[in-house]
Amino acid sequence: MMYINDIQILWYFIIGVVGLGVGYFVDWCNIRLPEYRKCFSREFFTTFLKCGKPNYILMILTAVMYVALLYTCGFSLNLVKYLILIPMLLIAFCVDYKHYIIPNRLTLTMLEVGLVFSFVEGAFNINLAIDRFLGLVVGGGIFLAITLLGGLVMGKEAMGLGDVKLMGALGLFLGWRSVIVVALIAFLVGAIISIGLLITKVKKTDEYIPFGPFIVVATLVVLYVPFQTIVYALMKIFTLGMYQ
Repeated sequence: MMYINDIQILWYFIIGVVGLGVGYFVDWCNIRLPEYRKCFSREFFTTFLKCGKPNYILMILTAVMYVALLYTCGFSLNLVKYLILIPMLLIAFCVDYKHYIIPNRLTLTMLEVGLVFSFVEGAFNINLAIDRFLGLVVGGGIFLAITLLGGLVMGKEAMGLGDVKLMGALGLFLGWRSVIVVALIAFLVGAIISIGLLITKVKKTDEYIPFGPFIVVATLVVLYVPFQTIVYALMKIFTLGMYQ
């Protein structure tokens, strides 16, 4: 039997198939959550499975992410944690991109799952639990501060409360150091893409650009790229290449 990173290739196949199914369910959630309707319902089996048109791009993307997680994390608690987080991130990306909202039910579910894993990790290492709860405070705090300052300076929200809740929930999954890196990457990617949209006149200066997709992209970078590599790249960027 062939092995990849000390894991039998059969496990990659199994996790990929699971990813395809999860991607199919994510597409269902993208329809239901903006309408404030339940995702876990009988209609999924009686209507969507029978009549729904599969979103193959989303299904394949989820499967690839799941296989990559197995390669990156191996069989560990982090694997389970991130397998649950990935579909919620994809839902946040799709719904915010299309509807300009991050549903409260989604961020609350992320918060609940994050709390469970924080307690589980804390049972073995109290320092990990402290790190996760600091992540909640730091992640939500950064974006809440930006929102409040934006309201005072510009007279309007600089950041939606959905983004604040999303970052707080992600802090529970990632810890305070990683959630700061997520914020930095999100602002960097957001600035580059926003400038590009304005230059090409796809968006006007008074049009809203959802920030949730940038947070999701930044989180995926943190999940798949070694932390030290990311920090080194950010230092190079923010010091204009002078960091050694």
